[in-house]
Amino acid sequence: MILIRSAAKTATLGIIFQSMFLFAGDTCRGQCVSISQNKGFLGKFDHDAEGGFARADTAQSSSAGPTLADPPHSNTADDSEWHFDVSPYIWLPGVHGTVGALRRDSSVHATPRDLISNFRFGLMGSVEARRKRLLLPLDMMWVRLEDSKALPFPNLEATKADVKADEFILTPKVGIRLFNQEKIKIDAVTGIRYWHFSENVHFVPSNLNLNFSASQDWVDPLVGGRITGVLAPKIVINVFGDVGGWATGSQLDYQFGAVLGYKIKPKWTLQAGYRYLFVDYRNGGSTIAMVTSGALMGITFNIR
Repeated sequence: MILIRSAAKTATLGIIFQSMFLFAGDTCRGQCVSISQNKGFLGKFDHDAEGGFARADTAQSSSAGPTLADPPHSNTADDSEWHFDVSPYIWLPGVHGTVGALRRDSSVHATPRDLISNFRFGLMGSVEARRKRLLLPLDMMWVRLEDSKALPFPNLEATKADVKADEFILTPKVGIRLFNQEKIKIDAVTGIRYWHFSENVHFVPSNLNLNFSASQDWVDPLVGGRITGVLAPKIVINVFGDVGGWATGSQLDYQFGAVLGYKIKPKWTLQAGYRYLFVDYRNGGSTIAMVTSGALMGITFNIR
């Protein structure tokens, strides 16, 4: 009898987001049929086993996480006005790690090209409000991946499987500027990271009622920081990171990265850099231990 590997495989589509991402699922080993021999996205999983945006704008900046840089000439402590930045960005990562359901693990590896080929829709960006030494950054990422593969198994009474996966990550933080000089600024932040993954598998036609869906949600507390250095009047480098989880939502959740910003107009800054994100989530027999890492690029608009 032919079996589809459990959600430990199909749910991995949700895990890979990213965009980008990382994520697992539940269920349905024993009902289904193995499609791991198919080429393409659904055939990339071997069974068993195992941002930052810095900104260089005319106002002072921000916190750890995808948001970016500081101007060489502003003094945060002396400025009583509110400042706002909007930073849409694109993250092009690869993904590798282990996912599992029903205490059965599967390794996964996908390149940026694999993810892009299954990308259907996504929104990524950060916003930030600042006043004096107070920082209020918010980062959001939502990505949808889809894949459809033919099933060369007549006895299954289905000709193809449609897989849809969504990933949503929301990271609100609050921070304070600890050190504020013309050439270097140091920020400390704390906050949470909310994770949501959902996976749906639909067989066409679905005569044997093998369709299933699953989702995972959790919240991790975080602490982190950022160092911003001014290299030239128009060039800023931003190094950031945070860590959390501690068995409250996931076992461990951390990220780090670096971004270089170049001011093309007084209120527009281009950015490019690298971001690394890791999560280790284990609950009820499900496992998501994934690394998502790769290049990112974007632009920051200083609204005020």
